[in-house]
Amino acid sequence: KMSYFEHIFIDYDNTSDDSGDYGMESEFQEVCDRVSDEDFQRIFSPTVYGIIFLLGIIGNGLVVIVMGYQKKVKTMTDKYRLHLSVADLLFVLTLPFWAVDAASSWYFGGFLCTTVHVIYTINLYSSVLILAFISMDRYLAVVRATNSQSTRKLLADRVIYVAVWLPAAALTVPDLVFATAQAANSRTICQRIYPQENNLYWVAAFRFQHILVGFILPGLVILTCYCIIIAKLSQGAKGQVLKRKALKTTVILILCFFSCWLPYCAGIFVDTLMLLNVISHSCALEQSLRTWISITEALAYFHCCLNPILYAFLGVKFKKSARNALSVNSRMSHKILTKKRGPISSVSTESESSSVLYS
Repeated sequence: KMSYFEHIFIDYDNTSDDSGDYGMESEFQEVCDRVSDEDFQRIFSPTVYGIIFLLGIIGNGLVVIVMGYQKKVKTMTDKYRLHLSVADLLFVLTLPFWAVDAASSWYFGGFLCTTVHVIYTINLYSSVLILAFISMDRYLAVVRATNSQSTRKLLADRVIYVAVWLPAAALTVPDLVFATAQAANSRTICQRIYPQENNLYWVAAFRFQHILVGFILPGLVILTCYCIIIAKLSQGAKGQVLKRKALKTTVILILCFFSCWLPYCAGIFVDTLMLLNVISHSCALEQSLRTWISITEALAYFHCCLNPILYAFLGVKFKKSARNALSVNSRMSHKILTKKRGPISSVSTESESSSVLYS
């Protein structure tokens, strides 16, 4: 888990014996008061993680249920929705473990520590990379609508596994190697334990990896594709009402992604520069970064609760499918349920998403 508080135990405490290896002068080894920060963390993180867990389970769970209810052949849009919701759903399932860990201690043993780290990492990366794939699909559907069907089908059916799930799985190797439960003072911690002689460099390398793969690369793809879409939709006068709705939706997608992830990644970046002595260390800066990263981490995680709203519930056809699925499952027999499935058309959903980006 890319948590600032998990790494801080190693970053500053474990490097004091070998500070010369990192060029850490004695004046940067000052001990900062962390009692108030730890008290804040014990209350803030479990509360926020609990809220994100509940919202994420409800939103993403509903998407998975509706996608399962639609038995007909799913469109590319439907497939991306399902991939994203599964990734976000698995991601939020790890949050109760981190909530307990932040509130008290890690009670779940070494095996679950590694397992939760792996699940957390694979779905953290996959969800962000899927958002990049969705933006590419929207680009092909809107900008190159006449000859993009085969390319879109290839991306949704085959390439997504090689370019999203495989890299995300590969990025869990450090968790398999380093993540473990370890006694620390009066509690047990679950974190990656790097070789002490190069501890700072290990931490910095994986933080830069997280920023690059988990934010910069997919962020550039998302920004580029949606900016081209905006330029395309701004041309001509035909269908101005639909175009205005599509432009509004596109801007919301861009703002939500960068508003959620940019502050967190910026905090990690500044903190890493301080660890490497690029920025002078001070207690005031360290304490400010702790609070900043704790708050912005929660904001970044909250994006998984927004995904069902941004990429599914904005679709008129999806909302109709959700209402039908919930009402039918609650009060209809199997025979009536079968009849209800007929009018729900994946083709109409795809047509809608291609025209106004709501899917």
